[in-house]
Amino acid sequence: MKLLVLEDNMTLSNVMKKGLEKEGYQVDCFDDGESALDAINNGYSCFILDINVPSLDGISLLKHIRSYNKDTTVLIISSNHELDKIKSSYEFGCNDYIKKPFFIYELVQKVKHLCIVPSKFIQFSPLCKYSFVEHILYENDEKIILTKKEILFLELYIVNLNKVVSYEELETYVWEGEITNLDNIRALVKRLRKKLPEGSIKIVTGLGYTLGNTVKLS
Repeated sequence: MKLLVLEDNMTLSNVMKKGLEKEGYQVDCFDDGESALDAINNGYSCFILDINVPSLDGISLLKHIRSYNKDTTVLIISSNHELDKIKSSYEFGCNDYIKKPFFIYELVQKVKHLCIVPSKFIQFSPLCKYSFVEHILYENDEKIILTKKEILFLELYIVNLNKVVSYEELETYVWEGEITNLDNIRALVKRLRKKLPEGSIKIVTGLGYTLGNTVKLS
């Protein structure tokens, strides 16, 4: 799972990054709001935003995120304990507010609570499964090599198992915000289908893809 951290205190940013990476999260850190804004479409599942940072403050970035995405987890962190700032954070849609100083353990636990991975595996068949923890596909207990985009495609279904994932969502998450096209998406799906049991990935014409009815979390 990919996290964006906006924090201009480099010492704290590095500690947060190390603490979250120990839990298996992929973490990208930014020290100013404008650079974080440029990256918000790069497939993040959680945003951790300091309020007082250069160029664009964390609450303004929260507004940008909520203007197009109502569901992604956003945590606000700040040494500013004014009630107005706290109220603004919640009014604009943050999921939680952490006051500095805080223990990294506290941050990690909040992320774990709010960014829940519902399962350790996607089970494609009795003999084929994908591990969210190891980021590895297993067939008969043998490891099958996956590319980064193949991994991101499968992990997009952590919260979308029974939903249709649109082409736009695939572009945002799997291509990490880079512009792509339907031919590239179809080529990726074709490669993945060769590594998975038949019927694991189904196309919904004109909309996107979903996993087959027999696929389940376990």
